Amino acid sequence: MNSELLKSEHLLALLKELSSQVDTELDRVLPRADEPPRPIHEAMRYSLFSGGKRLRPALVLMGCEACEGERTAALPAACAFEMIHTYSLVHDDLPAMDNDDFRRGRSTCHKAFDEAIAILAGDALLTHAFELLAKGLPASCGASLIAEIASAAGTAGMIGGQVADVTSERLPSDAELVEFIHRRKTAALIRQAVRTGAIIAGAPPDRVGAITEYGAKIGLAFQIVDDILDVEGTTQQLGKTAGKDAAQGKQTWPAAFGLEASHRKAAELIAEAKHALQPLGTSGEMLGLLADYIAARKS
Repeated sequence: MNSELLKSEHLLALLKELSSQVDTELDRVLPRADEPPRPIHEAMRYSLFSGGKRLRPALVLMGCEACEGERTAALPAACAFEMIHTYSLVHDDLPAMDNDDFRRGRSTCHKAFDEAIAILAGDALLTHAFELLAKGLPASCGASLIAEIASAAGTAGMIGGQVADVTSERLPSDAELVEFIHRRKTAALIRQAVRTGAIIAGAPPDRVGAITEYGAKIGLAFQIVDDILDVEGTTQQLGKTAGKDAAQGKQTWPAAFGLEASHRKAAELIAEAKHALQPLGTSGEMLGLLADYIAARKS
């Protein structure tokens, strides 16, 4: 077995380990499904434990370890990022937004429950995420990190990108607008996840800067690959409805630049992300492999 294959298998084993650790902690910190009011707690758990790659929490934990921090110190933040991400998916699937019936291979939250409970479940996940952050972040960086995470999730980041996404449907493809949406809707939270891990580890500014640049690059690449998969993938592969972007007239990278240029841009960003990790030396190896994993993913 060659060394590259061994490294790839090591990464997959690590991602599985991190996912299991995050799931165990999420199960511990979330209210039980039968705890009143029962419908909201059932919906929160239904959405949070419906599968998924656990990429954002993995980035928090891997960013921390790449900067010689303790994984356990970053675990509350990792769980909070997954809650924020899941809340955004629950709301994104609603009829007023993307109106999707499937997520991660099963019925979306508003289909499994109803729209009111889905809205409230998303609200509750977001609120619980910031409770976790307030209680679990180190005192030395807690307040500033909460402000950063709120910004990445708010109108300067994810929500701002979602607003632009929704309001630009069926408009002519606009390359500048596509990049605006992608850098905020997806890349902002991914960038902040790995940056948060580095800050929790107490990394010096040069390492935090390197990891932040890495996060920004893979965040944009992730969304470009997502756009490509919506064109080239199947509903079965994706676990959600394929071809929805074109059907809804979304601003996407393939629509603005074409598929060939989209593949090329994603590859360029992955290469730039790996180059940004140079100040970390061998400590950044797993993050570099994760960048390749993002580029090669099929779901």
